[in-house]
Amino acid sequence: MTDKFCMVVSEGTFDKAMMPLIMGTTAAAMGSEVHVFYTFFGTKLVTAKGSKPKLPGMFRLFTGMFVKKMKAVGIGSYAEMMMQAKEMGINFYACSTTMGLMGIKESDLLPGVKVLGAAAFLKLASEAKTTLFIG
Repeated sequence: MTDKFCMVVSEGTFDKAMMPLIMGTTAAAMGSEVHVFYTFFGTKLVTAKGSKPKLPGMFRLFTGMFVKKMKAVGIGSYAEMMMQAKEMGINFYACSTTMGLMGIKESDLLPGVKVLGAAAFLKLASEAKTTLFIG
């Protein structure tokens, strides 16, 4: 039986966007089945509008510089990491309740992102060896 690794992402800043991708691809490479659930402000990260996240607060001005530093050490951009994660079979979910609250339609989601309710995600998380909250 494959170990499950679950993460909840509740914020939409660049640092919160990259953490589940780096952790998720690492866990997938180690053989885990990975599930990432985006809720509240994290949900925008799995929409076309949120596909270019910024660092928080006044650090947002330095996002481009930080992306260049990451590239220099071999870490891909958000879009590249998301594509790699999908290719590795990582499961991405948008919270159905948050979508209703924020007026996000299923058609707004990035390709491959599924809609899931909190109860269904909690079932997945209860079966996971590891569950992390990023937010």
